[in-house]
Amino acid sequence: MRKLISIILLGIVATGLFMSISQIPFGEPGERMGDHFIREGVKETGATNIVTAVVVSYRGFDTLGEVTVLFTAAMGLGAVIGLVRRKKTHPVIEPASLIVYTGCRFLFPVILLVGTYIVIHGHLTPGGGFQGGAVVASAFLLMYLGCRGKRIRENLSRGLESLGGLLFILLGVTGLLIGGDFLFNFLPLGEAGTLISAGIIPLIYLAVGLKVGSELAGIIDHLIENTDELSE
Repeated sequence: MRKLISIILLGIVATGLFMSISQIPFGEPGERMGDHFIREGVKETGATNIVTAVVVSYRGFDTLGEVTVLFTAAMGLGAVIGLVRRKKTHPVIEPASLIVYTGCRFLFPVILLVGTYIVIHGHLTPGGGFQGGAVVASAFLLMYLGCRGKRIRENLSRGLESLGGLLFILLGVTGLLIGGDFLFNFLPLGEAGTLISAGIIPLIYLAVGLKVGSELAGIIDHLIENTDELSE
């Protein structure tokens, strides 16, 4: 599944580069691009966070490239760690102190909630899929440090990662088929400033949040697991 997603991502990136050669600049002659975003961004995208509108709407191909870079880094790290000879015995893990353990159990769901909030409100307030995904991954880092011995389920992590990438691609291709542009905003924009608004932008950030959060959590898990085995 991961190989199929990577091939599709590379194909879309290649298609975008080819199409960008003949892309016609928008706006009036002499108009600054930033002025256009500020003046027309809310009306064209429905997102009150103009940074979000730029990142996942006006330059969606660039965001696709960023996600692809992160995916490639996670794959490369997994391949490098897979070359390390794993020992058959399990290391003895020293438990964390009572304070750290209690703090881990209390803060873990809170951090997940905050990260989810940042993801789903990215079109309204500063934040989004990348920032929220990083916050979610930090919750698992806290779990590994404070609740030692617990690990994220690898199948679940890979499933969420693939789901995020697949959702991003489906949104992009659907926009291409409906509107002629990759990530074309084909859903109603709604009322600006409300949660259900900005068309597909919240869905894009949901896909990015799933992919970034699961990939970073998987990277942390691989590094900590490998460290435990080498320190045995």
